[in-house]
Amino acid sequence: ANQVLIFGNPALGTPAMQIDPRAGLFLPLKVQAYEDADGQVWLAYEDPKETLDDLNGVSDAPVIEKMRGALAKLTAAAAQ
Repeated sequence: ANQVLIFGNPALGTPAMQIDPRAGLFLPLKVQAYEDADGQVWLAYEDPKETLDDLNGVSDAPVIEKMRGALAKLTAAAAQ
């Protein structure tokens, strides 16, 4: 099984797009859930700081840490 979960939060995405509208190319955030050949389920996502690093001033904005925290909480809860 392989699924891409897409989720967003306007309170986080909008400020990033206000800094650089191109952030909209990478939002909403995504997490991939997949099962390997041994039946182990994995969650994978790209760090928003790295994803948005090439955009003007976005990767250093406080909202990026909030995005990182949201992804960490979501994946930690799913992994339990």
